[in-house]
Amino acid sequence: MVAPVTEAVAPSLRRSRRGTGRARAIGLPVLALVIIIVLWWAATRVLAIPSYLVPGPDLVVAKLAEFAGYLSTQTLVTLRETVIGFALAILIGVPVAMAIARFRTLEQMLYPLLLAVNAVPKVAIAPILVVWMGFGLTPKVVMVVLLCFFPIVLSTVAGLRSTPAELVELSRSLDAGELKEFVKVRFPWALPQIFVGLKTAISLAVIGAVIAEFVGSSAGLGYVIVQSGASADTALAFAAISLLALISIVLFYAIELVEKLLLPWAEENR
Repeated sequence: MVAPVTEAVAPSLRRSRRGTGRARAIGLPVLALVIIIVLWWAATRVLAIPSYLVPGPDLVVAKLAEFAGYLSTQTLVTLRETVIGFALAILIGVPVAMAIARFRTLEQMLYPLLLAVNAVPKVAIAPILVVWMGFGLTPKVVMVVLLCFFPIVLSTVAGLRSTPAELVELSRSLDAGELKEFVKVRFPWALPQIFVGLKTAISLAVIGAVIAEFVGSSAGLGYVIVQSGASADTALAFAAISLLALISIVLFYAIELVEKLLLPWAEENR
């Protein structure tokens, strides 16, 4: 009787553990955020820090409420630049990584160039992009692509080359062609590693959009920060920074959700 009872209880135990895990995954970050806000508020009060240097969280929230419509518009501008650039980086980076993983000669040709481009500080490139492309959407998207491209390529190549030799030999023993081997074996095996690169790149995407807005823009959260600094409205700048952090968090967990939906087996292995 012990075995049937154990088998009946096991699924409920697993569900309970998943529920506890989800609660901790949500509750602990919220608790950490509350602690940080309380310490921030206490520091500004106890140390009597002037609000034009470090505004308290109450002032930041007041700015968020006062300029809700304006900040929402600027948030959408930055979000649009980020998402378009990130999508283009995937569309370009993944095929390039596939070609590099397949052809050793191409790797020897392109890898040093990719390393050189990645090593160049992107802040130095931003003014040149503005000169070449103007103050519109294009230089922001290009800057996002430049920052996201390398981690996506690197993670995809690493994933494609991590396929166990036993699986490759098995597929070949079943007379699977090269294309079928790639679709059925190599690419699925590489997906967890690819998603690591995507999650790394999405935070860089937001940074790229803001860098481009700093250099030349008439809209976006980066533009709000620059204008707030010029007018010494630090609370509004902190409000824009908070929204940038929110964009990064939402996009990161959106990619993680897609990963869990597409790769439930990878989540179980963890």
